Amino acid sequence: MKTLLLGADGIDIAADIIRRGGIVGMPTETVYGLAASAFDTEAVAHIFEAKGRPQDNPLIVHIAEIGTLETLCAEVPEAARRIAERFWPGPLTMVFKKKPVVPDRVTAGMDTVAVRFTAHPVAQELIRKSGVPIAAPSANVSGYPSPTTAAHVMRDLDGKIDACIDGGECDCGVESTVVSMVGRPRLLRPGSVTLEQLSEIVPDITVDKAIRGEIADTERVSAPGMKYRHYAPSAPVVAVCGEASASAGYIASVMKDGELCICYDEFAGLFAGRPCVAYGSAKDKKALAHGVFSALREADRLSPSKIYVQCPDDGGVGLAVANRIKKAAGFNVVNV
Repeated sequence: MKTLLLGADGIDIAADIIRRGGIVGMPTETVYGLAASAFDTEAVAHIFEAKGRPQDNPLIVHIAEIGTLETLCAEVPEAARRIAERFWPGPLTMVFKKKPVVPDRVTAGMDTVAVRFTAHPVAQELIRKSGVPIAAPSANVSGYPSPTTAAHVMRDLDGKIDACIDGGECDCGVESTVVSMVGRPRLLRPGSVTLEQLSEIVPDITVDKAIRGEIADTERVSAPGMKYRHYAPSAPVVAVCGEASASAGYIASVMKDGELCICYDEFAGLFAGRPCVAYGSAKDKKALAHGVFSALREADRLSPSKIYVQCPDDGGVGLAVANRIKKAAGFNVVNV
């Protein structure tokens, strides 16, 4: 298979591919997604094959009209409507009880479906022109750092998918926030829409244990990224948490030849002459979110024997960045 690399003017071509049962890399404001018709079970199966994705890891269904929610979901609680009014379209996914129209292959056999109304204009137009909701996990090899550019998608999946639309670099840099709206609201995956922001609308929201710790492979999950080692380069990763200067100092004191550090911009000089990738300022968590996956991919390109990563605290979008780093490390965490 030859993978077509399309510009934003290639949406008609991409939509035709999806209508014919193909799969396409598409930009969103979070990361690039691997898109197929959510109603075409064979196309959805090809997503799992292309990524090497575990069959029990559900997909997110992307929509471009709020009215589509009623087609997919058996019940939409009032709290969900308040969240949608504030954050949709945007980097937020909600999980609902599904209607039978949603294939079991999309939901990993569960009775719930994860739905997102993306804000990216290219993704919105692709969904509208395809004429169907689109199932789309991140457009990378399963378990590897998520793609934030079309070049990342092509590096991972060239020859395995029909096409990829180059919509430029993604704004957010981490996957969407995921909230279960089945019963009491529960944060399943942190993202650019923060726990603090959600708490303003649903004060009783809880945080799933998978966000801060590893869960057993035997547990069933209702959102992507909740189990298995995710977002990881080839080398083992150590997440180093604590005050910025303390975590940088710890890494500098233990790092051996052949190892690499992913650090805050302010501490790059501390590692002069040693393998180092800076991924944003310690004072700017949005910049860290934007840069974390590119930094993990760049670190992997340098083939170190081990990667140490400075990890932010859980405030605001820092919870999302810390979650991705700790998942990449398999929750191998050092607190200093």
